[in-house]
Amino acid sequence: MDCIFCKISNKELPANIVYEDDQVIVFRDIQPIAPEHVLAIPKKHIPSLMAIQPEDKELVGHLHLVLQKVAKELGVDEDGFRVVTNIGPHGQQTVFHLHYHLIGGRQLNWNM
Repeated sequence: MDCIFCKISNKELPANIVYEDDQVIVFRDIQPIAPEHVLAIPKKHIPSLMAIQPEDKELVGHLHLVLQKVAKELGVDEDGFRVVTNIGPHGQQTVFHLHYHLIGGRQLNWNM
């Protein structure tokens, strides 16, 4: 599979990792739009939110708990932050591996 996020997860490509366990990896975005901008991905290849299957519900729940933990570690939990996933071409998804952007550290607007 030629998926850049799978390669990061498998340590075939470098990333600035801020959190990792056996199911999830979180790393800094290479083009941040805010002081804190990380990507959280499952290590299992799931193309997008629309491809999540019933058997993935524990993994997806775990991923959300990891986002909560990372937000606290980054210090954005109190002032607030945004979690975004892009789906498909109109949603501007460019990497077809489920991922969430955790964005914070400044006042956000709808133009991000």
